[in-house]
Amino acid sequence: MERIYIGLGSNLAAPDQQLRSAIEALALLPCTTLVGVSAFYQSDSLLPGQPRYTNAVAALDSDLAPLALLDALQAIENDQGRERLERWGPRTLDLDILLFGDRLIDEPRLKVPHYQMHLRPFVLYPLAELAPSTLQLSDGRQLSDLLAACPFVGLERILPD
Repeated sequence: MERIYIGLGSNLAAPDQQLRSAIEALALLPCTTLVGVSAFYQSDSLLPGQPRYTNAVAALDSDLAPLALLDALQAIENDQGRERLERWGPRTLDLDILLFGDRLIDEPRLKVPHYQMHLRPFVLYPLAELAPSTLQLSDGRQLSDLLAACPFVGLERILPD
């Protein structure tokens, strides 16, 4: 079993409910245990003109291989109406593998640690709720250093209903 952190995001079709449904689906993945879920956070979209996002992070313990987990996450996204029409476009659900144990993964379909997580407070702050404060990413960066360089700006911490 490896500890895996998944970023969840939605800005379409009742985002809070989208995240709750995704969490339920994560709990049903084979060879996987849902260990915890952060609070939900709302933030503005990275691109102007889109609705605000709701984000969270889930911690899993899993025996699934990285690409098998990626396939399972994409199936959950598809089941919840995800359409891949434009890069960084609005979406019903986005599930990203942020960290996969202590693995460095550089595959055409999957980069771990997630390549832009260090720039995204809506990823780092929910991750910090679940991960130990001493967490070192597989590329050697410390979570505490990433948090210090990425202020809690534009985020609103909310608790799910």
